[in-house]
Amino acid sequence: MLSVIRVHLPSEIPIVGCELTPYVLLRRPDKTATTDDVPESAPLEGHFLKYRWYRVQSDKKVAICSVHPSEAATLQCLGCLKSKVPVNKSYHCSTKCFTDAWQHHRVLHERAASAAAEGNDEEELLRLNSTGSGSGLLSTSGSLTNGSSSIYPPAITQKTGSGGETLVEVGRSKTYTPMADDVGHVLKFECVVVNAETKQNVGLSCTILTSRVIPAPSPSPRRLIPVSGADVVGHLDSNGRPFSMGSFTVLSYNILADAYASSDIYNYCPTWALSWTYRRQNLLREIVKYHADVVCLQEVQNDHFDEFFAPELDKHGYQALFKRKTNEVFVGNTNAIDGCATFFRRDRFSHVKKYEVEFNKAAQSLTEALIPVAQKKIALNRLVKDNVALIVVLEAKFGNQASDIPGKRQLLCVANTHVNVPHELKDVKLWQVHTLLKGLEKIAASADIPMLVCGDFNTVPASAPHSLLAMGKVDPMHPDLMVDPLGILRPHTKLTHQLPLVVLTHPLQEWEVALLLSSKGEEWILRQMNRCLPTVPGTL
Repeated sequence: MLSVIRVHLPSEIPIVGCELTPYVLLRRPDKTATTDDVPESAPLEGHFLKYRWYRVQSDKKVAICSVHPSEAATLQCLGCLKSKVPVNKSYHCSTKCFTDAWQHHRVLHERAASAAAEGNDEEELLRLNSTGSGSGLLSTSGSLTNGSSSIYPPAITQKTGSGGETLVEVGRSKTYTPMADDVGHVLKFECVVVNAETKQNVGLSCTILTSRVIPAPSPSPRRLIPVSGADVVGHLDSNGRPFSMGSFTVLSYNILADAYASSDIYNYCPTWALSWTYRRQNLLREIVKYHADVVCLQEVQNDHFDEFFAPELDKHGYQALFKRKTNEVFVGNTNAIDGCATFFRRDRFSHVKKYEVEFNKAAQSLTEALIPVAQKKIALNRLVKDNVALIVVLEAKFGNQASDIPGKRQLLCVANTHVNVPHELKDVKLWQVHTLLKGLEKIAASADIPMLVCGDFNTVPASAPHSLLAMGKVDPMHPDLMVDPLGILRPHTKLTHQLPLVVLTHPLQEWEVALLLSSKGEEWILRQMNRCLPTVPGTL
C-alpha cells in the first residue's frame, strides 16, 4: 500500500511570495521509493495523497525585526509611531541592531516628517518588551498583515488545544506561497494517504512545522556603469528606456546557478536567502525592472531556463536563446547543467542567426593538430572544462536617422560566455578567450557587424585575458604566459585580435570580474551586474 516515508522542507524559513514545495518521499505498493506526486486525479492502486497547509495563529502576535527579518523584535522605536512611519519598520531585535541601523533609520523619520510637514523630533524613545530577550512578544499599534483575508473561509479553523493556538487552513495543494497575512506565524504542512473510494484517511498523517514566516527583504540598489564617461541616467527616460533613437540598453548578469549556491561556499549567507525559490523572484524582479533591450545571463540552469526564465521573460516581450554547457566533466542531473542565455526584446530586435561555441570541441581539434599522441589524454584533461559561448546576430528595428544608410540592415552580433576556469590554469583561460575572439573576428569581418561581447571571464585587470580583450594583444613578457605546459600559447605573437573593443570591468572579488564589451562606437547604454550574494539579508 502507498505510504509516506518522510517529509522535509527545502528552506528553514518561509518568505512571503516565495513558493514552498516540501520534499515528500513515498513508498509505493511494490516497495520502491519515489518522490513523484500521487494526486486524486491519478490514484495509485486505489490511494492518493492529500495535502493541507495551515497557519498557526496564536492569541499573541510576534513582531519581526525590520533589519534582520529572521529574528523576533525585542524593541520598538516610538519615534516611528510618532512620525507615522509604517509600523513594521519600527521593530528591532536588539539595541545594537537599532544603533547600527540608525543612520538609515533616521531617514525614515525625516521623510515621514517632511511628508507630513511636521517638525522632526531628534529624541527617539525605545520601548523594550518585558523579558528583553530575542524571543519575547510585543503588542503592536498596527497590523502585521496587509489586511487581506484568507483564501479559505474563517470557518475552516481548528483549535490545537494548547497555548491558545488556532489552525487556519490556507492551502490544499502540495505547494504553498506564503502571503503577507502569514508574517510572524508558523506554517504547518500535513500529508496523508487517502482511500480513493471511501475518501477516508489511511494511517497517520505526516506533518512538519516551518519557522515563522518573514517578509521578503528589499534588494539593495545597483550602481550603473557609464560608457566612456557618458551620463547613463541622463540617456534614459522614466521607464528606463533610452531617449536616442539609435541607442539601446544591455544587461549582463551571472545569476549564480542553484547547483553552486551551497552553504559551504557562501557560509556568510543565510540558507533561506540561498534557496532558489527566494532568489529566482528577486532575479526576475530586478531583470525586468531595468527594461534592457538585450539581456545576457550566465550560470542559467537548463531546467530553470525552460521552466522559469524563458516563459516569465516571454511575458515581458523577450525572445529567448540558450546554450547549455557540455557535460564531459559534469557528473549529476543533466537538467542542472548551466549555460548561457540571451534574451532580446521582440519590439526592438529580430533574430537573424545563432552560433554555438563549444570549447571542448576546440580542445579536441587543438590536441589532434598540436599535441603528441602520448600527451593527448593529459592535454584533454587540462583543456576540457565544458565551457561554451552563445553568439547571436540580431537585426535592429530602430535606427539613428542621422547615420542610417537607406536599405542597409542594421545588424548586431551579441556574444555571451562564461569562462569558468580555475585560476591556476592561466593558459587554458587565455586560450579560451583567444579562441572566442578569433571566431568573433571572422563574423565581424564577413559582414562588418558591430560586436557586443558579454560574459563572466573570471579574470582581473592587468591579467593576460584582460589585456587581450582590452588591448588586442598580450605582452610577450607577461607573467601569465609562463604557465603553458602544453605549448598552446606559442608563438606569443599569435595572441592578437582586430576587434576595436571598449572594455568595461567591474571587480567583484579576487579572480572574478564580469566584463561587458562593445565596439564600433555606437551610442550604447550598458548595464553590468554581478552575482554577489548578500552580506546582509535582502540583496541578491
